[in-house]
This record gives sequence, structure tokens and C-alpha cells, in this order.
Amino acid sequence: MSDIPPKASYTRSTYLLIGVLAAGLVLIAIVGLTALRSSTQTNNGNSIVENASVYTGTSYDPPIQLDDFTLPANTGAMLSLNDLRGRYVLLFFGFTHCPDVCPLTLAEFKRVKALLGDAAQNVAFLFISVDSPRDTPQVIADYLARFDADFIGMAGDDETLQRIGSQYNLFYERPTNADPQAGYAVNHTGRSYVIDPVGQLRISYSYGTGAEIIAAGIQELMQNAQ
Repeated sequence: MSDIPPKASYTRSTYLLIGVLAAGLVLIAIVGLTALRSSTQTNNGNSIVENASVYTGTSYDPPIQLDDFTLPANTGAMLSLNDLRGRYVLLFFGFTHCPDVCPLTLAEFKRVKALLGDAAQNVAFLFISVDSPRDTPQVIADYLARFDADFIGMAGDDETLQRIGSQYNLFYERPTNADPQAGYAVNHTGRSYVIDPVGQLRISYSYGTGAEIIAAGIQELMQNAQ
């Protein structure tokens, strides 16, 4: 007598096994996607909600009320974050000798401004240097002029940056005893930050996020505020 089960019984068993495996894969996918959409962490008591893709931004709920600070600006005068109240702020921390991340991000800022059209007049595009030994207000002014004459720059000092840094999860590191006359790189946070007109951090975007996505995020904030 053959040990092979009848054909009909063999087929039903196979289909049952395939069905169980398929259901398991679907369940794993659903659980993974749900976890990705709802993953949270704590930042100074605020919930950070990560969207399904890092390229759609990180929204802060509730928004983080940012501390004010004052730094020398590319205009030659002192400027405070609170001086920009009434406008949205798109902020990036970097340095003028940066070979890639900074110029590419500022190029995206220029595209964001173009995409916003007339609404761009309600947005301040802000660059804050983390390289105080080399980036004077005049150096920053000359650098930003390559991208857009309306961009605002600030010369950050270590004391101020360390005081406000935790609110942005800011990281930067220069070589010890770096010589301003010598070439050196600065490791730094590559995120961009959207601040609303009352000084609250609302969204941040990872390096590499396209201008279309950032512009859409700012437009959505504007529409929700109406």
C-alpha cells in the first residue's frame, strides 16, 4: 500500500499551509507599519511623532516652545530669534566651509522659497553657523549671497549653541584646538527645522528631504493656522 495520501487530501493540506503563511506575513507587515507610523520618543517632555517615512518630516506634538537667543547676524547687527516672530522660520545649522550637506541644503531652501511663491514673504530662511573660529558675520553674508540675498545668517558661539542645542537635538563637533587658517571639517546635525510665528518648533526634516515636501509642510501649517 502506498504511503502517499490521496491527491485531494494533499492539495487541501498544502493550501491550508500556504494560507497560514500568507496570513502571518500580512500580520507582520501590518504590525511593522503601525509601529513605524506611531513610534515615539521623548525630547524634553515632548512627544516626537515619526511619520512612516523620514522624508515626510518629524512633527512635534505638542510643539516645543523654543528659548530665545541673540547672535551676530550677516547684516552686521545683533539678531534674536524673537525678532523673527510673526513669520515662519526654516532653520539649518551648518558651516560655510561645508563641502556637501550645507550647500545642498541651502540650495533646497532656495527651491522651497520658489515653490512657496508669494507665501515665501511670510518665511524667514535662517542659517546658523556652528563654526565660530572661521564664520564671521561677513563670511556668512558672502556665503549666503551665493544662494539668496534674503537668507538670514547668524554666527553661533559655543555657549549659546550649547544652551539651546537640546531643544533641537543639535550635535556638532570641531577638531580640538582647530586652527582657523587650516582646513578642517565640522561634524554636525543635518536636519532642517520649521518654527511657527509664535516661536514653536513644529516640524523637522532629515537631510536629503526634497524641497517639495518641505514646502508642502510649511503650506499645511499656514493653512491650519487660518
